[in-house]
Amino acid sequence: MMNSFLAAEFSAFVVSAASAVLVIPFLRRLKFGQSIREYGPREHLKKAGTPTMGGLIILPGVILPALLLGKPDADVFLAMLLFVGSAAIGFADDYIKVALKRNLGLTAKQKLLAQALLAVVFLLCADSGGMPGKIYVPFWGALALPSVFYAMLVILLFVGTLNAVNLTDGLDGLAAGATVPVAAAYAAICFLARQESLGVFAMALGGACAGFLLFNFNPAKIFMGDTGSMALGGAVAALALLTGTEFLLIVVGGLYVVEALSVIIQVAVFKSSGKRVFRMSPLHHHFELVGWPERKVVVNFWLLSAACAFSGLLIYIYG
Repeated sequence: MMNSFLAAEFSAFVVSAASAVLVIPFLRRLKFGQSIREYGPREHLKKAGTPTMGGLIILPGVILPALLLGKPDADVFLAMLLFVGSAAIGFADDYIKVALKRNLGLTAKQKLLAQALLAVVFLLCADSGGMPGKIYVPFWGALALPSVFYAMLVILLFVGTLNAVNLTDGLDGLAAGATVPVAAAYAAICFLARQESLGVFAMALGGACAGFLLFNFNPAKIFMGDTGSMALGGAVAALALLTGTEFLLIVVGGLYVVEALSVIIQVAVFKSSGKRVFRMSPLHHHFELVGWPERKVVVNFWLLSAACAFSGLLIYIYG
């Protein structure tokens, strides 16, 4: 099992890096460059025109090793459904922005509806098998939920994770680097739960993110775009759902939670009092505006993500 895990991670790294060499020049020729909003940090304005839709690099890095090096089962195909389906939603948003030149892409309602529908499709497909019968509650144990409440939990977790990871993708290398330890933690959980095929998927996710980082770390040669950030969110949500660790994701993916909460807090406080808690949200922009260099913010947030992922793994083992 361990050999297949390591082979998946290394293969995903190579496939992702090799894909970048081909995809980046192609996107440049199409002039699929990122537009930068003026109300963001001024340092970001120089990034305008950098190719986006880099999620197209991550996709083959995950799909090929997961299908060829593991033994694909219901878990893997359900994970692929959320991974590829989420990437498709992100791709539609990116395409509207960069090809049709509509800066806002899909509306918030369109995104939420598409995400909720994908979660429903996932639930319908999972009815035929592949889903754990119970969910794991840290320090409590296994808990069975009525089907209606479980369906609501799945939709909430899926939509929330996609948008939390999307919010985390705001600096060069941040979302990809933060996802590496999350994927590693879930690979370990799959190993302990004897879900080998899903563990190969998790390792491929981490390897693909690492390969993408070769071209995405500051100064980025390509951005992942919503194609990538939503794909990562879909993959992480799938790992939580298929291992029955929905509540544990709050800890393992703690960085995503912090980033999302910073936006919710900022909006809620501003609407109620007209004041801002942070100089800018999501939280990574706050640290930029207080004077931290972008690389310092990114590396420290990676460390926070690693600490959260490791803490979640310890809770799974000893809780």
